[in-house]
Amino acid sequence: MKFNPEVDEYLQKKAHPLTAEIQRIREIIMDSDERIEETIKWSSPTFMYKGNIASYFMNAKKNVSLMFHKGATINDKSGLLEGDGKEARTAKFTSMEDIESKKEALKSAIREWIRMQDS
Repeated sequence: MKFNPEVDEYLQKKAHPLTAEIQRIREIIMDSDERIEETIKWSSPTFMYKGNIASYFMNAKKNVSLMFHKGATINDKSGLLEGDGKEARTAKFTSMEDIESKKEALKSAIREWIRMQDS
């Protein structure tokens, strides 16, 4: 797992009330596949693999909101990805317990993105 120091610094400066939860989701995503990279785009930590996978919506304070830019194209059987927009879908996490209960669904969505990009 290769964390980007730029993202580390961003999260430290942001001092979000759910920093621990944001960090846990970050760990799960980065652990899903060694080829995933992270950066800061649109003033937010963003995960990438052959395109943008997802970005945190850092203004949310009551939950961790992760926007999957092309989430509508991801075959998500778990129901993790919410929304009915043309392209984007959102995954929301309310607590550490919620994150752990959705861990496999999150990994599955990430791996499905990678599979689609590789095919």
